[in-house]
Amino acid sequence: MARLALLFSRSTAVLALALLPALPAAEPPKAPTIEQSLNFSAPSAVRISPDGQMVVYTAGFTTWEDNEFRTQVWLAKASGGAPLQLTQNAKGASAPAWSPDGKWISFIANRDGKKHIWLIAPQGGEAWQLTSGEVEVQSYEWAPDGKKIAFTSSGPEAKAAKDRKEKYGEYEVVGADYTYTHLYVAELPSEVGGKAKPEALTSGENFTVNGFEWSPDSMRIAFSAPRDVDLSHGDTADIYVLNVKDKGLKKLVNTPGPDSNPHWSPDGKWIAYETANGEPFFYFKNAHLAAVSAEGGPARMLTANFDEEPSLIDWTDDGIWFSALQKTASTVFLLDPKQDTYRAAFGDSRFSPGTPSFSKDRRWMAFTGSALDDFAEVYLSPVAPFEPKPLTTFRDQYKDFKLATREVISWKSKDDQVIEGVLIKPADFQAGKKYPLLVVIHGGPTGVDRPYRAADRYYPVEQFVAKGAIILKPNYRGSAGYGEAFRSLNVRNLGVGDAWDVLSGVDSLVAQGMADPDRVGCMGWSQGGYISAFLTTSSDRFKAISVGAGISDWMTYYVNTDIHPFTRQYLKATPWEDPEIYRKTSPITNIKQARTPTLIQHGGNDQRVPLPNAYELFQGLRDQGVESRLVVYKGFGHGISKPKQHRHVMEDNFTWFSKWIWGEGQ
Repeated sequence: MARLALLFSRSTAVLALALLPALPAAEPPKAPTIEQSLNFSAPSAVRISPDGQMVVYTAGFTTWEDNEFRTQVWLAKASGGAPLQLTQNAKGASAPAWSPDGKWISFIANRDGKKHIWLIAPQGGEAWQLTSGEVEVQSYEWAPDGKKIAFTSSGPEAKAAKDRKEKYGEYEVVGADYTYTHLYVAELPSEVGGKAKPEALTSGENFTVNGFEWSPDSMRIAFSAPRDVDLSHGDTADIYVLNVKDKGLKKLVNTPGPDSNPHWSPDGKWIAYETANGEPFFYFKNAHLAAVSAEGGPARMLTANFDEEPSLIDWTDDGIWFSALQKTASTVFLLDPKQDTYRAAFGDSRFSPGTPSFSKDRRWMAFTGSALDDFAEVYLSPVAPFEPKPLTTFRDQYKDFKLATREVISWKSKDDQVIEGVLIKPADFQAGKKYPLLVVIHGGPTGVDRPYRAADRYYPVEQFVAKGAIILKPNYRGSAGYGEAFRSLNVRNLGVGDAWDVLSGVDSLVAQGMADPDRVGCMGWSQGGYISAFLTTSSDRFKAISVGAGISDWMTYYVNTDIHPFTRQYLKATPWEDPEIYRKTSPITNIKQARTPTLIQHGGNDQRVPLPNAYELFQGLRDQGVESRLVVYKGFGHGISKPKQHRHVMEDNFTWFSKWIWGEGQ
């Protein structure tokens, strides 16, 4: 009887469930939380194996316990399958590279308190430490013969510096106390697991080494080097060639302005490099590619008629590969050095590739890339025809979310200049509905916003969109990708012309009935922070503004920054020569007009845009009775590089705009 009752009760329960109306599927969350966004990983540092069959890359991870963003090295097979994580070091690993014979994968890791080169077999197993001691590794490159590795290092602390510190404690002589980076070479030991003994190839205080490359015969190294590490002296960078055997050194290029990123021709007779070609205003003028004989002599311009900033990738038997922005798209070009002609090889508005890494036979290449409105993945493709195949699935991290969409739009500014920008809309966007509008302004000014997806940083865009906003990211005058004339439009017009571009973008979206004119906010970091500060003191269009590491007074900036040439080039004067242009373009000039509630965020040790800018704007706003908030992130420079503080930056912005745009917490 009891058994029968149990069967009856079970049957009744099943029948009752069957008769219930079907419940709708749970609505997926619209956006990742801020912490989830900070946890999301993305690929970088892609390198293809010499035979084209495998690809190594790094993928980021966040360790909240150590408060660090780090990366590990991963391996993907060209044939497909799940990628393999090669490194497990808790402190991460970076800069993977293949030995020329493909037997080893090298990387940089910090396992003893210092960064050194390690080697691991592509099949996995235990990694072994190649370099050690006080000479830490900054960057490195295998010699083509596979017998040695060159690397840069600032070396051990000099005895004179140690003695001074012991006697007098810590102090700095500004403009004199420099740490110089030099070239070292490490011969690979005959035994697996053995330690290399690095040898210094350059030394002294005549220059500090930047980028470098081995000659095809492994006998010489070409490198670029300014006279010291002071960024204000970046225009002194020249091209040198070093004979590794006898350490003989020869300067090949000595033109005014920076010369950098040398690459050898396949026959070892020429060196291509990037150059300002003597242009005094190289901060916003076009750079060029040039070539010089490896024995010395006059340089030859290769891209004199190319209207953008070319970035040299490689010189192969096919020609010279370089990349450049074309509006919001990244394009890879192939240049014929005999004819000085070039063509777009791949990359357009539908698919944007990163810097390719080529197989030894130059038939295959690997790179990070992103399709329009998609996330970055690691791709493999034949060099020709271009047929990118993804090897990773980083987009799967976001599959449970209802994410915003991205598209490129354009409008006319106050002076009829056409401006482009990226418009970010909810996935369920409704035409005819008025949305709160938030403007997010990129830095640079030669940055550029592009219609590709990535995990949010600084500003929680997906959270704002999920809350009901649309986002405009304007590529204001001065942005990269639109040619030299466009990059020059904010020369002696900083802030003023930039504000025209932002405000006209807002007006355009309001005129289309898309944006609610009574609920508009603005935010940005670095140059975007400066433009936001300019708008907070010169416009009443916004309900709230956030200024991240922004300039408030060009005079204050000029005397404190680590890149003094910036203002001398963009304003074409020092404050002593033309105080009026400094006044015209400084947000603080219009402080008595300020009415907009303003959040100010700044790194306490920021050398690029020093902290006095934040205090100056904050005090000015307080004196006008404007509601404002200043947050100083102690120990940080121009960027916020640790996850916990980054989480606060994002949460503080979300709270600020939730209050002033949505009326929450008032």
